[in-house]
Parts: sequence; C-alpha cells; structure tokens
Amino acid sequence: MPGFTPGRRWQPAYYPYHKESLFDRTLETVERAIKGLLFGCRMCGNCLLQETAFICPMECPKGLRNGPCGGSTAEHCYVDPSRPCIWYKIYERSEKMGRTEKLMEVLPPLDWDMVGTDSWKGLFLHMQENGGIKAIFERLRLPGDERADAWEKFFYDLRQPDWWQGDDQPHPAPAHKPVSVLEEKLTNGEFVVTAEVAPPIAAETEHLIKKLEALREVLDAVNFTDNPSATPRMSSFASSLLALQVGLEPVMQIAARERTRMGIQAEILGAAALGIRNVLCITGDHASMGPSPHGRLDILDLDSVQMIWMLRRMRDENHFLDGREIKSAPQLFLGAAGSPFASETRFQAVREKKKSNAGAQFFQTNLIYDPRRFQDYLEALDKQGVLEQSYLLAGVAPIRSYKAAKMMQNIPGIEIPDSLVTRMEKATDGKEEGIQICLEIVEQVKNLPGVNGIHFMAMGWESIIPRLVRDSGLAPQ
Repeated sequence: MPGFTPGRRWQPAYYPYHKESLFDRTLETVERAIKGLLFGCRMCGNCLLQETAFICPMECPKGLRNGPCGGSTAEHCYVDPSRPCIWYKIYERSEKMGRTEKLMEVLPPLDWDMVGTDSWKGLFLHMQENGGIKAIFERLRLPGDERADAWEKFFYDLRQPDWWQGDDQPHPAPAHKPVSVLEEKLTNGEFVVTAEVAPPIAAETEHLIKKLEALREVLDAVNFTDNPSATPRMSSFASSLLALQVGLEPVMQIAARERTRMGIQAEILGAAALGIRNVLCITGDHASMGPSPHGRLDILDLDSVQMIWMLRRMRDENHFLDGREIKSAPQLFLGAAGSPFASETRFQAVREKKKSNAGAQFFQTNLIYDPRRFQDYLEALDKQGVLEQSYLLAGVAPIRSYKAAKMMQNIPGIEIPDSLVTRMEKATDGKEEGIQICLEIVEQVKNLPGVNGIHFMAMGWESIIPRLVRDSGLAPQ
C-alpha cells in the first residue's frame, strides 16, 4: 500500500499514447515511481491530489473524480470489498484538514492526450507562463488572504483546462418555458408521480407496450433503466421512444459506464431530436457486477457529475465539449440519482450539492425504507441549499417476500430496518404485506418538506404500480 493513502492502485498506471523524447520518458518514469510509492498514482496527466486531500481519486475502481458512487459504504468499496471506499476516505480526511469546500468543484474528465504523461513538466511550464520563479517569490510575500487567492488561481488554471472550466457555483437553467410535461408540473408546484420500468430482455415490444398502456393513466412520466446491474437489456433510448408512441412521457436514463464523451453527446442529440426531453444521468453499476464473462472493466470516460456538466453546457451554451457550436441545442430537463443511505448522510449531501450545482434540475432517490433517516438526508440537503435548486422525487418500492427483503439488505445504497424484515418474515401473505409497507412509507414521506413527487420502483412488478398509485391517494383526479 502506498505511503500516504489508505488504498492502493486498483489498476495499472497509464502510459503515453504517443512517442516521446528521452527526457520526457525519464521524467515520467521518475514521477511514476515516486508518486506511485507515495500516492498510488496512475499517471492520469491531470493531478488532483491538492483538491482531494492528497488521496488519489484514481484509486477508485470506477476512476471517479467527483465523489463517491451510490453504493459507497464506510466499511469497504462495493466493487472490491478488500479495499476501503477511497472517496469515503477522501471526505474523512478533507473534514479533518478543513478542506471540504475543495470537494465542491466540478473536476474535469481525463484528457487522453495527457494520460500517461508527467504532471511535473506541466507544472513547471505553467509556472514559466505565469512569471517564473520571480512571480513565485512575489506570491510568497503577499498578505495571507491575497497569497491564498493567488495560489488558488495558479492551481485552478492548471487543473481546469479551457474546454472544461469547472467551478463550485450553481448553474441554473436560463429562464425558459418548460421543455417537458414533467418539468412543467414541477415548476407549477404540482406533486408528481413517476415510476421505473425495466426494459425487456428481448427484441420484442408487445409486453412493454402493454405495461406502458396500463401505466399511462396513473403516471406523469416513466423512467427506463439503462442496463441495471451491468446486464444487457433493450436500450433506455428505444424504450423511451416506445413510451412516446403510446402517449406516456419518458425519462431516459443514461449511464456513463461503457460510454465515451463522444457517444453520450451523439446519443443525447438524437434523443432530443426525436422528442425525448427528460434525461436522468447516472454513473452506472460497475461492469464487474454483471454476468461473466466480463468485458473491459475500465470503460468509464465520464462520471455522472461530468455528464450533467457537459449536457447542461450543450443545452445552455450551444457548444460541444470540444468547443464546436451546436446550431440547434438539445432541449433537456436534466436529472440525477440521489442516494439517501449510501455512506454518511453529510457526505451524500455534498455529492448531491455538486450534482445540483453542475446542472441537475431534479433528483430521483434510491429506495427508501427508513423514513426517519430519509428525513435526516432531506435536512442535510436543505443545509446545502439543494432543495432550493432542484426538485426531489422520493423512491419507494414494495417488497415481494421475506427472501427478497433479506437479499436487499445486502445491496449497497439500500437500507432495510430489521423490524421490516421481521414483519415480512411473520406475514402470512408476503406480497400483500410488502404492498402495505410501501403504502405506509409513501404516506410518511410524501408530505415532507422538499419532496416534490413519488418515484415507484417495482423491480419487474410493474403490474402493481396502478394499485400503489390509487391506494396512496396519488392518482390524478
């Protein structure tokens, strides 16, 4: 294990993609050896150690550069239980160092022209461009606050390339007419009801269309998962188009896993052109969670925060990530996933704040089975100002059996109290008991301050959604 980090390098260090001079190769070898020993450095080409409490975020199996995933725990990484969650450790150390505010900045994805190259040479060249050694000494002589601001500006320009320019400020959408029915209802203060539908594991549409027709009268929008658990299904894009055809507004979920930035931008342009307006951005389950044989486990070009940042700029600033102009920008209502029960509530609130600042206009939370802890989560979001910036849809689902309840207790990011598991065990009709538990949770959370809607996740049991909507008193009048 490297000297200054609680983790270890999960994947090998990067190497340059192009031929370099002997001097550059020598410098890279020295940096790889020293920073690898001390920090588990992967030679990403854009070092973020100063912003992440001197723990390299590239030690995360997903390579996440903007915070933990929705499965983070205090005990271990959900991808590799033999290691700690590196982002949990980053948050912990940042708190101790008084540097939590550093974690709010939206950090850029990798520039693959720089991957594998040393960061020391870039630091030296940047110093030369900003006055050289003389300017360094001048900064050192500045009063305390001025000196801190000067150094912050120096390192910001180094880590934030012109094509990214990330910051820690809110970026609300400009004044506009709502682009979707879902956005219009939330903007008007209406309480909305959405549901999640798993696309079929087949190349036929009949069963999915029947489900959508049954849900059309009770939902404001339907969300389609994007290969959940890293298992292939019909695409969320195709499922969303089918929903439009039957008159039910879709929320197209798009996972960053196994997509490149070019592919995401192209897919979003196509979706928007065909009438899909609501987009839910997620990082996605790690590929190792899927069935074997596994493909490449390191295809994570962007994380969800970076995806939101990129899509917001496509919409509001009319340009691609590479700077080219978009003559007809996509009209989007951007969403993100919320994780009330992953790691510590205060850490997740920072993560959600970062998504909201980046451009997330609404959140769909993971499953809620403990309303009291969910209320703590809402209070933490409120302290961060998230509930003023973004709408929140509370995620609920019926438990189908005692066995399912026990299994779900082991899923990262989901917390089912033992009292509910015992209740399911004693029930004579497990399905009906699970339905009643779901209805009770809806009743407890729907009136909480900051909750703007309910999001039902039936996990393959979509036929029960109309009853849940009616029995909870949420059916449209």
